[in-house]
Amino acid sequence: MRIITLEKGLATFPNWLHGKNRSAATIRAYRTDIQQFISFLHANNVSILAPNDVEKVDVVEYLSALAKRELTGIARARKMSALREYFRFLEGIGVISKSPTTGIETPKREKNGRQVLRSDEYTKMLSLAGANPRDYAILQIFLQTGIRVSEMAHLKIEDIDFIKPSIIVRGKGKQEREIALEKKGVHALKSYLAVRGVCLSNRVFLNCQWEPISERGIRKLVVKYRKEAGITKKASCHTLRHTFATHKAEKGVSAFQLQQWLGHANLNTTQIYVHLGKQNARKIMQDTTL
Repeated sequence: MRIITLEKGLATFPNWLHGKNRSAATIRAYRTDIQQFISFLHANNVSILAPNDVEKVDVVEYLSALAKRELTGIARARKMSALREYFRFLEGIGVISKSPTTGIETPKREKNGRQVLRSDEYTKMLSLAGANPRDYAILQIFLQTGIRVSEMAHLKIEDIDFIKPSIIVRGKGKQEREIALEKKGVHALKSYLAVRGVCLSNRVFLNCQWEPISERGIRKLVVKYRKEAGITKKASCHTLRHTFATHKAEKGVSAFQLQQWLGHANLNTTQIYVHLGKQNARKIMQDTTL
């Protein structure tokens, strides 16, 4: 059996994830999660140096410590997923004989529902961004296509087809999907590209230095307009994705079509929007009863 340190294992872990077509965002998150776990082990048990030294009780204590820090069930579940993947990797290359995560249940995720913006809320955000073609286009594309923030940041000029019209999106696992563009999205993109001008980068959205805008930059942009619009709920880029999906579900779009647009690998992930859409439709019916 090979003997390596926890840090040495972490150094090669991202390559394994990359080979499994995990997204860059997932790889970064998992790497951070494992580094935090290793730091916890070193701070609480100096005898642990190698992966083979880690026992089930160490993982349980780590999850308990996270709970005491009031991390949400969603956050703890993601960290548990990272740990499972890490030790599965070590088991696969012969560093350990059995994963210490075996038999440990994944923390339950809270059922708080998905945050969705009302039409007056996102309309106010769009109105405030109207004077900035780039910001307006980003908000419109979120609302008209439901793509992820990572997909927005990596959208390229050649991914846009104004004839169909549609965009090609490269999602998780490097899977490509085509999403039809509605008139508002087409108009917003054309208006932005008209003032964007020629640039060396083929990325659609640029920052003030004429470099590709980062995911962080897009997130800050959405938060800015959310605050300016006086929206107190914690609306994010993902909230705009939820808003798109819920609105489509309310209009009767099937789960299969939503799955294709959203790029979900599992249909069960998409079904929540159909269920939520039916709930909202019932509420609308009740609120508008004659």
